[in-house]
Amino acid sequence: MIPEPVAPVPEDPPTAPTALAPKAVGRPSRRWANLMPLLVLSITGLYFVAPLLTLFRYSLQNVPAFLLGRDTLFKNWSFEAFRTFFGEDQFWSALTLSFKLAVGTAVLTLALLIPTTVWVHLKLPKARTMVEFFTVLPYMIPPIALVAGIKLIQPHVRWFLNSNYSLIPFYVVMALPFTFRSIDAGIRALDVRTLVDASRSLGCGWTQTLWRVLLPNLRTAIISASFLTMAVVFGEFTLASLLIKRTLPLFQREYTSREPQAGYALNLMVLLATTLLFVLLGVLTKKRDRKHRTFAHRAATMAPITEPT
Repeated sequence: MIPEPVAPVPEDPPTAPTALAPKAVGRPSRRWANLMPLLVLSITGLYFVAPLLTLFRYSLQNVPAFLLGRDTLFKNWSFEAFRTFFGEDQFWSALTLSFKLAVGTAVLTLALLIPTTVWVHLKLPKARTMVEFFTVLPYMIPPIALVAGIKLIQPHVRWFLNSNYSLIPFYVVMALPFTFRSIDAGIRALDVRTLVDASRSLGCGWTQTLWRVLLPNLRTAIISASFLTMAVVFGEFTLASLLIKRTLPLFQREYTSREPQAGYALNLMVLLATTLLFVLLGVLTKKRDRKHRTFAHRAATMAPITEPT
């Protein structure tokens, strides 16, 4: 049998080159999309930096604002305002008291929050939402409400409120919205149940587990919570004014009304010190994270590979 010839398959006709798709209507250009975040950041930075520059000029230059011009812009600059408040004895006593209150508040906050947050994560995970809600209340309720409550009980607990350290429990409450989230984020980043079970299986009690296992892994969260607590204490004025405690914010108010230029120089220094505190926080946390990543990478690359026999 002779096979029938197979008809050739016709090739597809050549098609014309497709035209470039037009740009989508309504989409911003790439250049404008790149410039928009830079513009927003520049405006925001100018909004925050301009008052600071004005405060800096008023603190260091002895020229009134209405006399400023090209000829007087760089005249009469001095650090005399800073030397003035550094020579005040009340400044050092107020700074010492605020520092003691900050340390005491940070220690009490960590002693209360770390065991409580660990217990909630391990035993009562459903109660975490309720605990988070209660810690937000000091942020939602204005401090004047807390002051009104203290004013009502003040005649009955004068033995406690007469002490300078009576501000510590109230500062703990005011710092809860910040400190709880820092500790909670640090604990949620860990596998707490596995660490606790491993420590308990090796014979450690709860105290040893908390001290030797959890606290070293929560170092970054503890540093963050401590710095945030110190920032709250060094900026709180209402409670100290009510209980007549000579803290740094109260001294700033009184000294500014007496020596305006030196007082604003003091305010500028406190603001810069708080900013440097948060910069130091970022540096410490970055170093800690970088050290963890380096150690994990070395452990992964240097681990011996064992083949099954």
